[in-house]
Amino acid sequence: MGTNDQTRSLPRGLRLVAVAGAAALTLTAGLATPLDPAPRQARAADDGKKVLTVAVAQSVDSLSPFLAVRLLSTSIHRLMYEYLTNYDPKDNHAVPGLATKWESSPDKLTWTYTIRSNSKWSDGKQATAEDAAWTFNKMMTDDGAATANGSYVGNFEKVTAPSPTKLVIELKKPQATMTALDVPIVPRHVWEKVSDFSEFNNDKSFPVVGNGPFVLTGYKADSYVRLKANKTFWRGAPKFDELVFRYYKDQDAAVSALRKGEVSFVAGSPSLTPAQADSLEGAENIQVNDAPGRRFYALATNPGAKAKNGKKFGDGHPSLLDQRVRNALFMAVDREAIIDKVFRGHAVEGEGYIPPRFQDYFWKPSASQKLAYDPAKAAQLLDRAGYRKNGDGKRVGKDGKPITYRVLCHATDPNDKAVGKYLQEWWGDLGIGVRLDCLDNVTDPWLAGKYDLAFDGWSVNPDPDFVLSIHTCGALPATPQDTGATDNFICDKTYDELYARQLAEYDPAKRADIVKQMESRLYDLGYMNVMAYPNAVEAYRTDQIKSITTMPAKAGNIYGQDGYWSWWSAVPADSGDSSGGSSTAVVAVIATSLVLLIGLGTVVAVRRRAGADDRE
Repeated sequence: MGTNDQTRSLPRGLRLVAVAGAAALTLTAGLATPLDPAPRQARAADDGKKVLTVAVAQSVDSLSPFLAVRLLSTSIHRLMYEYLTNYDPKDNHAVPGLATKWESSPDKLTWTYTIRSNSKWSDGKQATAEDAAWTFNKMMTDDGAATANGSYVGNFEKVTAPSPTKLVIELKKPQATMTALDVPIVPRHVWEKVSDFSEFNNDKSFPVVGNGPFVLTGYKADSYVRLKANKTFWRGAPKFDELVFRYYKDQDAAVSALRKGEVSFVAGSPSLTPAQADSLEGAENIQVNDAPGRRFYALATNPGAKAKNGKKFGDGHPSLLDQRVRNALFMAVDREAIIDKVFRGHAVEGEGYIPPRFQDYFWKPSASQKLAYDPAKAAQLLDRAGYRKNGDGKRVGKDGKPITYRVLCHATDPNDKAVGKYLQEWWGDLGIGVRLDCLDNVTDPWLAGKYDLAFDGWSVNPDPDFVLSIHTCGALPATPQDTGATDNFICDKTYDELYARQLAEYDPAKRADIVKQMESRLYDLGYMNVMAYPNAVEAYRTDQIKSITTMPAKAGNIYGQDGYWSWWSAVPADSGDSSGGSSTAVVAVIATSLVLLIGLGTVVAVRRRAGADDRE
């Protein structure tokens, strides 16, 4: 689980590369060919279809919305299926999705959603409240269906659909995320035929029935995902006829494909490296978007993998169970050097768990609490913890053997490798060895608890509930053989108590204060050490895309949004449409569909999660 949704960080010296129309940033990628095994120049297909091809450095973990956690996969699901609510691309407030309006009872224990009557599944059947009720009930009663998003329904008491346009959710206790349930609603008449939700990947029969702006029409593992525009989408059809995500294991090759016009857009893994971004600056027909990101980049420590049934598994180094050791390791990490030398200023120094882009929840440690870079003090902490150097200058464990930590690293992420080399130097000075395990698939050893530390990162949504939930005891796997929603097996009673309090708190200021207490607790525990908040650095061809919406509109990302705005709004460069995909136009469309939001005024825009190799 770890790198891009699990994985990535955010910016330290927020450096925004000049972008055309910075205030209401619009981007565009022109026409691309249908995806072929051999790359071709992006252009209009022979049949005149307009195809937008996006180069990605992450593979799909699952096309089932009940299982997927990687950023690419969850982004695709946002295109395939509607959620009850969506998020305004301008400022992230909740706007209608499959639900046109919602209201709560005075005690906040019953929520009623009005389901729109103009949303159809791509096979022609009407999307109804029954589809939503079935989706939530399946997650409530089937552990396999709860794999990815089970935290959203853990507090649900009962879900019913009294009519095709009325959905009622009854809660066990108040839940502040009811306008931000980041769960794809699936068609019951298709999914009720699935026998094992823990195994079904939704990748054998095409086209896949959905009701989002695009319909999934083709997929080849580690190669491509192909979608076509849903011409009957209630909000309006996308401007591009097809959207293709093409996988590149080598990110430099993806950048080269952009230069040649073989792809329209490059997202990176999930961002371009500073060197790649710099190389594209000033290139003909190419625009670089460099904006504050929604991710964090961290080191996750194995706290001793265990399941809900109490059984321990994995082989994490026992020394890491000592908080003094964990804190010492982080005090020996020069975060400023990482920002300056690895990210070259395209990031902000990491501190709390939530990036500064989300000001309401952004937290910083006090001066006395901060684990500042101090190698001498780190060495003293290790000595006091009983891990002293031997005659060869190596720190030894309780078993008398020199300590060497295995650090899981994503083979496709240049930042992991670069930071890893610094860790070898910094921790080597402490007398600790570092072995970088850079793998194409970090998920398997991660889930098995067979690591000591790992590069980790998640995309954070405007509402932080999801990324907070993955560190609760309830997110642990049921047994060592199962897959839970946990990030790195953290289970702390104090943290869990705070999590429950924030989930039930509707007052925005009070809830934000509790969330900051949770961040403080995570920071002190030292199992999750945030090193940086990286910028979202991506690039596109201006001769292929006339305009595209960023989120937030003034200075935000294109790839991996909390919504489908970028790809739905994108206007082909040869289109006569001068406004069709701009941020302003999208906001105008949303404004016409907004209804009075009844009940909770402090709607929060939640996110979905990032993945094992690239969590959302």
